[in-house]
Amino acid sequence: MLHDVVIVGGGIVGLATGYKLITARPDLKIAVLEKESQLGKHQTGNNSGVIHSGLNYKPGSLKAINCIKGYHELVNFCKEERIPYEITGKVVVATRESQKPGLNMLLERALENGLVGTRKITPDELKAYEPHCIGVGAIHVPQTGIVDYLQVALAFGRKIMQQGGGIFLEHKVLEIRQKDSINYIETSKGTFQAKLVVNCAGLYSDKVARMNDASIDDVKIIPFRGEYFKLKADREYLVKNLIYPVPDPNFPFLGVHFTRMIKGGIEAGPNAVLAFQREGYKNTQVNLAELAETLTWPGFQKVAGKYWKTGLGELYRSFSKAAFTKGLQELIPEIQESDLVEGGAGVRAQACDRTGGLLDDFAIRESRFSVNVLNAPSPAATSSLAIGGTVAEMVLKRF
Repeated sequence: MLHDVVIVGGGIVGLATGYKLITARPDLKIAVLEKESQLGKHQTGNNSGVIHSGLNYKPGSLKAINCIKGYHELVNFCKEERIPYEITGKVVVATRESQKPGLNMLLERALENGLVGTRKITPDELKAYEPHCIGVGAIHVPQTGIVDYLQVALAFGRKIMQQGGGIFLEHKVLEIRQKDSINYIETSKGTFQAKLVVNCAGLYSDKVARMNDASIDDVKIIPFRGEYFKLKADREYLVKNLIYPVPDPNFPFLGVHFTRMIKGGIEAGPNAVLAFQREGYKNTQVNLAELAETLTWPGFQKVAGKYWKTGLGELYRSFSKAAFTKGLQELIPEIQESDLVEGGAGVRAQACDRTGGLLDDFAIRESRFSVNVLNAPSPAATSSLAIGGTVAEMVLKRF
């Protein structure tokens, strides 16, 4: 059977793209290929569950535009599908005087990005929002919320199936070749034919991109693991909603923070450490071939040279619960090591170019036979419907 579009990757971005496509053009024959036995197993299923407001992103960037648009689309979708969510608001806290300029920059970005109601708050107001948190400055962001992104992704999948699309689990893509202007996608369970391939393969998006366009050789996915602890039930009172530090503007991670979860409980984290394999959710998991690919990538070598001190600190926190606790104590001094129990971990697919640039913005590239989503880290889940809409527009121009 010849499909119009085959989407590689059954995470939230791939499923949102399929949903947008089949809603716009129910006549298109669409298939989603997922290598796992379930949808949303990796970045989607190990997500922190935060509905991001668009606070952190450079005005005019794809992240800012898609996050803010996606935020509203996501909330409306959750309402329509009766998926539990909550708009909780969050505080971003400067714990040192040196962080105040960064806090001011975040406030400026918030206002430029149209976040109505985001404002500086006094120490007394911070105590009202988060009684156990301390800082030398803070802002309150009312738009931030929480949701279970796996539920959202599964709802996208149901919509695709209801409208006649196909979802094929345990179909790992092994090779893509072109013949007579048709893509032949060989999987572990058979071959698919498609006029167009949409690559939403997340942690393997660079490899799938090179299968369908050999000229895409200037980007490598570097996997960064984020590890979480959870607060013991009798200490959950220390956090009311979401508490974030001021992020390092030169490092594309938000720093350890506190998140109330939609299903209950409080997560603390994540750190950001190099994963020793692309789906390495524990520091004991090692794939020597994938690790060698990372370590020999010229861009990663430059990143390591630039951020080695930060990287060592993050790695130390990965192995030392005491060090992890110390990071959390900057925001909530009452936190003790004994308050933390081991939580989960996620792996972020971070694109890195040859020159050592960690791509900060979303990156989507078109070629004759494909559309490749090459970089879609956080806030991709919040932005999923907007990213899916953008990719769908690119695709529909071909039909």
